[in-house]
Amino acid sequence: MARTATAAAAPRAPGFLRAALLLLLLVAACRQAAEENVVTELRCQCLETMKGIHPRYIQSVKVTSPGPHCDRTEVIATLKNGQKVCLNPESPLVKKILDKLLNKGNTN
Repeated sequence: MARTATAAAAPRAPGFLRAALLLLLLVAACRQAAEENVVTELRCQCLETMKGIHPRYIQSVKVTSPGPHCDRTEVIATLKNGQKVCLNPESPLVKKILDKLLNKGNTN
């Protein structure tokens, strides 16, 4: 069975047209990836908080102020075993821990 003339003579897209199409797809993929990163960063990190933890287990503390990502202050402590826990910034024990850490850095 012979091929029809229209199928054999179908024009191919020029190289620059294919390159432009690939570039368009690449830009769309990069834009989507960038939007996904922004969405995951624009939210609160702490869903549940602890009232406190003994300071000897804490390696470091990160305090994040309220902003467009989250409407509340977040206190995230990294423990010496590598685990991260969220602490309640309104808790008296957490306030004492933060005060101790701030004063520790100011004593020269």
